[in-house]
Amino acid sequence: MWNFFFRIMLNGLLFLYDSLGRNFALSIAILTILVRLLTLPITIKQQRNSRRMQELQPEVQRLQKKHKDDPQKLQEELGKIGYTSGMMLWGCLPMLIQLPIWIWLYQSIVQALSNNPTQLFNLSKNIYPAFSHLVPLNPYFLGIDLALSPQQSGNLLGYTLVILVVATMWLQQKMMTTPSGDPQTAQMNQTMQVTMPLMFGFISLQFASGLALYFVVSNIVGIVIQYFISGQGALFQREPKKSGAREKATMPVKTEPAETVTQKGKKRGRKKKRRR
Repeated sequence: MWNFFFRIMLNGLLFLYDSLGRNFALSIAILTILVRLLTLPITIKQQRNSRRMQELQPEVQRLQKKHKDDPQKLQEELGKIGYTSGMMLWGCLPMLIQLPIWIWLYQSIVQALSNNPTQLFNLSKNIYPAFSHLVPLNPYFLGIDLALSPQQSGNLLGYTLVILVVATMWLQQKMMTTPSGDPQTAQMNQTMQVTMPLMFGFISLQFASGLALYFVVSNIVGIVIQYFISGQGALFQREPKKSGAREKATMPVKTEPAETVTQKGKKRGRKKKRRR
């Protein structure tokens, strides 16, 4: 089953390569867009679900404190506000679905861009006869060898592609985040906004640059989808202040009545006369 889907991915990539003027980078970009469109219903469900979870977080924490000694009552109350275990599943499902696609795409890029006899022999066993005349493929895009990692090629443009992966991933994470007044939730959001881009940047640094190109295009498509679902999110918004700080800032300043101030002024005047 794994090889079946891998061969579909590989030959689909070769079909696009042949149809798009033998431009391998454009083939990866188009294939990425098609994959994102294929998983669009799941992505929309996941993003709306994630936003709903963030909105419910303050109420969930309140109920957890209130019913910390009664788990059954806690589950009942969480169910009443619509917070269920299924919401957590939807948060992970799109990532789990895309993981094998990333692996298939990476293997397709590596095999399609074979440049030695052994690799070409393995490629011949997986491609359809109609695409055999395309081998070997042109691996270059703006001077970047998409078959090699930035570390292998030593090309500065390859490292630029890795930077784009980190930047677009950070932007997408930022747009997916809803500002929260809860310190713990805000800290978790900030951690995710940093760790996810760095993790994907590290992956892009280690593997073929074609995979980094896939990440960049996929992130850009995700940013567009996110904008139409929930707007810019927390991109240009600050985290709300803690509730305690807000109450302190809005506490009324005690002022004395005008009569009291006047009476104090008269007393001071009398004291000065007595001293004289």
